[in-house]
Amino acid sequence: MNPSPPRIRVAAYVIRRRPRPELLIFEHVDFPEAGPQVPAGGVEANEGLPEAVVREVAEETGLTGVTLVRALTTEDKPHPETGQPRRTTYFHLVAPADTADEWIHRVEGSGGDTGMTFACRFQSLPLPHPLADGQDAWLGLIDPQSRPRASGT
Repeated sequence: MNPSPPRIRVAAYVIRRRPRPELLIFEHVDFPEAGPQVPAGGVEANEGLPEAVVREVAEETGLTGVTLVRALTTEDKPHPETGQPRRTTYFHLVAPADTADEWIHRVEGSGGDTGMTFACRFQSLPLPHPLADGQDAWLGLIDPQSRPRASGT
């Protein structure tokens, strides 16, 4: 029996410098227990990874005008609830300096997040608390000082 192939995904570290670096994060308004996270999701058929990450940022946060800097790393890690295999490529993107500090975004379209409401905001780095599902694990690839603070510090 062959194991199922991993779901191909992307995740976005959208950084705004003002003057210290800040990371775009969001929380599910209706499901706060999901915890803070970065834009992430599946790659559609015939879509490249760079296009997918820019699309995911726009879909989940409404933010457009981001600049793709580079791919950072690819992580093979099962879904935390289903255990299904996932392969996620993390990207570094930059948001315009004049982007709002925080906003509410309701997802439109036909994807799995349609109708969900997300509270988006920029959080100064290093993060005071870890992100959901360990999404903050690769922030140090952008800037070593961007690694999350240890618990209790």
